[in-house]
Amino acid sequence: MKPEIKRYTTAVGSHEITFETGKLAAQAGGAVTIRLGDTLIFASATMSPTIREGIDFMPLSVDFEERMYAGGRIPGSFFRREGRPSTDAILVARLTDRPLRPLFPKGMRNDIQVIMYSLSADSKNPMDVLAINAASAALSISNIPWDGPVGAVRIGHINDEFIVNPTFEEINASDIDLRLAGTREAVLMVECGANEAPEALMISALEFGHNAIQPLIDIQEKMKTEVGKPKTEPIIVLPEEELLQKVHAYVNDSMRALLDKPLTKEEFYGGMEELQEKTLTEFSPEGADPNTLPSQLDVKNAFHESEAKIVRERILNEGKRPDGRTPEEIRPIWCEVDLSPRAHGSGLFTRGETQVLTLATLGTLGEAQELDNLTPVDNKRYMHHYNFPPFCVGEVRPLRGTSRRETGHGALAERALEPVIPAEESFPYALRLVSEVMASNGSSSMASVCGSTLALMDTGVPIKSPVAGVAMGLVMEGNKYQILTDIQGTEDHLGDMDFKVAGTEQGITALQMDIKISGLSRELMAQALEQARKARGAILEKMLEVIPAPRKELKDHAPRIITVKIPTDKIGAIIGPGGKNIRALQEETNTKIDIQEDGTVYIASTDGIGAQRAREQIEALTESAEIGRIYTGKVVRVTDFGAFIEIIPGTDGLVHISQLDSERVNKVEDVCSLGDELTVMVIDIDPQGKIRLSRQAVLEGWTAEEARERDKPRGSGGGNRGRNDGRNDRRGGSRRR
Repeated sequence: MKPEIKRYTTAVGSHEITFETGKLAAQAGGAVTIRLGDTLIFASATMSPTIREGIDFMPLSVDFEERMYAGGRIPGSFFRREGRPSTDAILVARLTDRPLRPLFPKGMRNDIQVIMYSLSADSKNPMDVLAINAASAALSISNIPWDGPVGAVRIGHINDEFIVNPTFEEINASDIDLRLAGTREAVLMVECGANEAPEALMISALEFGHNAIQPLIDIQEKMKTEVGKPKTEPIIVLPEEELLQKVHAYVNDSMRALLDKPLTKEEFYGGMEELQEKTLTEFSPEGADPNTLPSQLDVKNAFHESEAKIVRERILNEGKRPDGRTPEEIRPIWCEVDLSPRAHGSGLFTRGETQVLTLATLGTLGEAQELDNLTPVDNKRYMHHYNFPPFCVGEVRPLRGTSRRETGHGALAERALEPVIPAEESFPYALRLVSEVMASNGSSSMASVCGSTLALMDTGVPIKSPVAGVAMGLVMEGNKYQILTDIQGTEDHLGDMDFKVAGTEQGITALQMDIKISGLSRELMAQALEQARKARGAILEKMLEVIPAPRKELKDHAPRIITVKIPTDKIGAIIGPGGKNIRALQEETNTKIDIQEDGTVYIASTDGIGAQRAREQIEALTESAEIGRIYTGKVVRVTDFGAFIEIIPGTDGLVHISQLDSERVNKVEDVCSLGDELTVMVIDIDPQGKIRLSRQAVLEGWTAEEARERDKPRGSGGGNRGRNDGRNDRRGGSRRR
């Protein structure tokens, strides 16, 4: 029996978005598809009926599977099937997770899995914000308890006007690219890249975006009412109120005494761990009867509740942070450049207990990353990678490749620096930055932005402006709040907002915000952005004390790139059959050569002499013969009627026997043999491209016109001209080899 299919359509900006449910995945907790244009995404949400014992976190997993069939393509991997998620797919999954997670009931421990597929991709409409809406709709109509729905939009800004859900083409023309998700009352998540946008413009964009999500929330509420399943009672793991009060009374004085000392991360966590062990011994000793005493997990949860309460109270009521700073105080900063003798550039940025070393590498445009995904972007020349090894937080764990968090932090730093990277036309290099986190206590992604700016300037990359980043926090109870500058790990974990801002002195280049509370007003956002702007300026001052501007010259071992423009019909001559010519040229000159489709040739070398030789050979290979010009070339073929001379690599012309010398020549071999060098003049090029040469013109000092006049046949007699001179011979003229 065919299921009942329900469709719901709403207008968002100038676009029509359609949700559909009932057709696919009937056994999932909730399943929908969402469509914009010809982009179609499927999302499912399912919850386990039981919980895993001993877990103290919300076990939510969100995955986005980028199926290549959606774009009518076969995957480019060896196995011709999708393997590990692409960077884009990981970022979409993270973007979707962030606004969903805060809306589950506190203490919920059921496993929840959200899975999304791309079913169709039109290369016009981005999939990321559609995925968030699809996941929200699937959760809303499912049996899973969840305080949604959320709506998500993308906002562009072109010609002083905001655009909702811009196409890829419009995004390229926009000076901001903002993705926003939230509930009817509040913004929950922001991800933004911008071209040095003013703070006031960013606040207006956030307000515009929050208004734009309202139709999406309306339509999901309607779906929830009409086709939503009854919600299952979740399994909640929270300590009893009585236990909370007892634990709080037990730890209050000790914890406050500990926090009265300015603490390092090690001292703070060490002191808290010691106090937690005492609390566990007091309330849930090992071996005690679990039927009469609270579990150790309940005691730990109660301890963490007390920790959050005390830390937050001190910040709100006394303006005291765990490490003793004031709310607007930045941790001590020191910087250094030129740490690696062979890397093309390096920058070390240390802020408090967070330290990041970024190393830069320059390459040719041929080393740009090739992308195999469903967007119209098939390569990128600027890459930023972020590594977070276990030693940076004093831990031991196996290295298992790049985590999703590392991928996301690298993408954020890349977005922050992208607006200041020089254009390909003025700086024809591929760039790779790798940020190695050496120590971490909060805001390592923003430290990566700072370290990367130092590395770029140390390399000699002519960036538009230096970029710095800072992480802001918020603690809020009722109408009372405190905005925190340069938050560390504890403040991020216990606070109500993680607000990362990167930019130049002129404006914002990247913004990432996750909010755990509702009702964040325009005034509060404006204050947070202004506080971040001041902090950014102070951080930039420290960085510019070390290196005030990009180096005027690249490092000695960094490649220099020479640009040559050639006719597009000459590209084949440089590449040669199967790439033979270009490989030989690169080996001979110790260079790396990239050829673009428009005929632009980039020659990269750390040896100026080799690059110059490569340039000369490329120009010779692509040179065209000119009438009246004199060339010295090799004899490549000898016939009865003349000799063929290679005047340009791959191009030769015929010197008729009558033009070989000032005197009569009886036999071509009397003047030249195969492999000899002759100096000749081009006297004619016919419409088919056949080249006529004259050695006599060089010897006699004739012009090309004079040589052509003398070369004309004069009757049936006349010495050499009485011979069969090959003018009608199909083997005559020039050839391109």
